[in-house]
Amino acid sequence: MQPPQATSPARKSALTDWLFATAAKAAVIVTLCLLLGILLSLIKGAWPAIDKFGLGFLGSSDWDPVQEKFGGWVMIYGTLATSVIALLIAVPISFGIALFLTELSPAWLKRPLGTAVELLAAVPSIVYGIWGFMVFGPVLAEYIQMPLQEKTAGIPILSALFSGPPVGLGILPAGIILAIMIIPYIASVMRDVFEVTPTLLKESAYGLGSTTWEVVYRVVLPFTKTGVIGGIMLGLGRALGETMAVTFVIGNANQLTSLSLFEPASSITATLANEFAEAAPGLHRASLIYLGLVLFLITFVVLTLSKILLMRMRKREGTNA
Repeated sequence: MQPPQATSPARKSALTDWLFATAAKAAVIVTLCLLLGILLSLIKGAWPAIDKFGLGFLGSSDWDPVQEKFGGWVMIYGTLATSVIALLIAVPISFGIALFLTELSPAWLKRPLGTAVELLAAVPSIVYGIWGFMVFGPVLAEYIQMPLQEKTAGIPILSALFSGPPVGLGILPAGIILAIMIIPYIASVMRDVFEVTPTLLKESAYGLGSTTWEVVYRVVLPFTKTGVIGGIMLGLGRALGETMAVTFVIGNANQLTSLSLFEPASSITATLANEFAEAAPGLHRASLIYLGLVLFLITFVVLTLSKILLMRMRKREGTNA
């Protein structure tokens, strides 16, 4: 009677493994089905606009619900410009925060400072929007925009970049607010991946006479580059999809009269938030759904490019990951 007793635990373990594998596969299938369902529903809802405007919708700046002329270039430009500005500001600051917390901060300061940074992520986006509209925008207009306009007057490119009414609304204020919002996400991921770097590697570099910057640049970053890029992509995805904070400070102007950073503009999410509830069924609503489809594809392309970048970096190292 020994064989059944010996095989019973093995059978139980095999059943547990099968259930676990099945549950994991089911989770993947459900996720893929959800993504496919969202994509198909967006295509279906946007089809009247796709059928009428085609790809010309992406390059047109017209947005006239009365005459039913729609184009998404202004919103696409506003979305990409604010997200790029946010990354340009947030990535260096987040890197500095993560570096300080892992390499330079006193032990008694690490926990409270790290918690304070993470608390920024808990602030609702509408609070950032109200603060940006009521406090940050006027301060930016009075102490940054107006002096810049005075000092760059007559300079061809710079004067165009800083032109516009000094009301504290536009692409640059929206980008700065987005940067403040995504800093805790990027900084937290960078800090966590920096902490998993083996201490032996860092101590060996210090022992060879490396400075803190050389240790970070030659040891920590190569070891954690996948996590760092993942954190940046997480912040970019957060910036691309932000709605309420951007709606408050971008100006919500569905026209692009200049390339000024202080000119009121719009984004895909802000346009959807402002107009979708009041859009009549038909071409107007279909155009808004078309904008949602474009945002979905932009996010997909960004994630794909980041994956290709990581694959090339690994390939240069001679790995097949």
